[in-house]
Amino acid sequence: MMVNEKTTAPDTSVGADDGQSLHDSTKQSIPHEACESNPPEENIEEMREKIRRMNDPHYLHTVSMTELYQTAYQSRPPIIDGLLYAGTYILAGAPKIGKSFLVAQIAYHVSTGKALWSDEVHPGTVLYLALEDDFQRIQSRMFMMYGVNDTDRLHFATAAGKIGNGLDEQLENFVREHPDTRLIIIDTMQKIREVGGEAYSYASDYEIIGRLKQFADKHCICILTVHHTRKQPAGDSFEMISGTTGLLGCADGSLLMQKKKRTALEATIDVVGRDQQDQILYLKKDADTQIWNLEKVENELHKEPPDHVLEVVAGLVSVKQPVWTGSPSELADAVHVGMAANALSKYLNVKSGRLLDEYHVRYENKVRHEGRRITLTFVAASE
Repeated sequence: MMVNEKTTAPDTSVGADDGQSLHDSTKQSIPHEACESNPPEENIEEMREKIRRMNDPHYLHTVSMTELYQTAYQSRPPIIDGLLYAGTYILAGAPKIGKSFLVAQIAYHVSTGKALWSDEVHPGTVLYLALEDDFQRIQSRMFMMYGVNDTDRLHFATAAGKIGNGLDEQLENFVREHPDTRLIIIDTMQKIREVGGEAYSYASDYEIIGRLKQFADKHCICILTVHHTRKQPAGDSFEMISGTTGLLGCADGSLLMQKKKRTALEATIDVVGRDQQDQILYLKKDADTQIWNLEKVENELHKEPPDHVLEVVAGLVSVKQPVWTGSPSELADAVHVGMAANALSKYLNVKSGRLLDEYHVRYENKVRHEGRRITLTFVAASE
C-alpha cells in the first residue's frame, strides 16, 4: 500500500494539484491546481517545439517515468475473462482435431453473451471467416451444436481478400457497419497469405500478425487466427506451431490445442499471453453436439485481493449517482485513504484498468481550462 507516500510526495505534482482543495483557496481568483499547469502560451510553445522535434527524421519518441505515471492508459478489455482479451491470438493445432468446432463455440458465446465454462463473456458482434468451409457445412455445424437457437450478432464469410490485398479494407468496412464488434475469427491463417509470397520467414510471419495486431489495437477488439502445427516433435510445445517464432513474437497470446489420439474425445489447450496468466485447459467433447466441455484447469488463475483504495473510490458513484467530478484534492478529501492528492492520482492512473474491469467505474484525469479534473463514471457491467 502507498499510504506513506503522503509524507514523501514531491511538491511538484504529477497528474494532480498541490493537494489543496478548491474550497480551501477562497482568497484566490484562480483555482490553485490551475496554477500547477503551464499557462496557455507556454503550452502552445511546448506543442510547437514538440512538433518541430517530431518532424526531425532522427527523432526518437520517449516517455519519462513521470509521464508514464501521469497518464491513465487503457488496459486491454477482456472478451472472455482469463482467456481472450483485445489483441491478436493464435489458436494452433493439428488438422481435424476440433479447432473449428472450438472457435465456433467461442464465436457463439461471445455473440450471445453466455458464459463459456463459467468464465464471464463480454458480448458483442462476431465475424467468423470460415475460409475452409461453405455455408451448408457451417449451417450443419451450428445446428449440431446449438439447434435452432440462433443469433443475429454472429456473422459468417467463406471468402475474403488476402492480408495487405483487400482483407484490411473488408474488415474496416465490417467494423464500421458493426461498431459493437468484439471478435474476429480467421480460419485459417494460410487462407489470408498472399499466394506465391514468402511461405515461412520471420519477417513475413511477423508482418502478417503485425497487420492484424495493428487493426485489433486500433479498434480494441480481439482477432483469433486458426493455424496448424508441425508434425515433428519440439522441445517447447509452442515450437510445434507452423512457421517461425515471428508468429508468437508478435501475437498477444497463443492457444495450443493437442490430443493424444486424433479420435479421442479429450484435448488440452495450453494458454499463454501477455498480461495474463499461463494455464492448461482440459476439455472433453460431447460426442453428439461436438461441444467442448471444461473438465479442469491447471494453474488456476490468480485473483488479486480486493483493493481498498479502488473500493472506496468506486463507492463515490452508483446507478443513482453515476458521475463524480472534482479536482485531485477534492477526490483525496472525499475518499480519505491516507494518500496525498498527487499520489492518489498516480495510483489511479496505473489502476484505472482494474477500476473499470472489476469495479465498473471509468476513470478520466484531464487538464481543463479551470485546472486538472478527475471524472468517475459508473458503467453497467454489460457495457
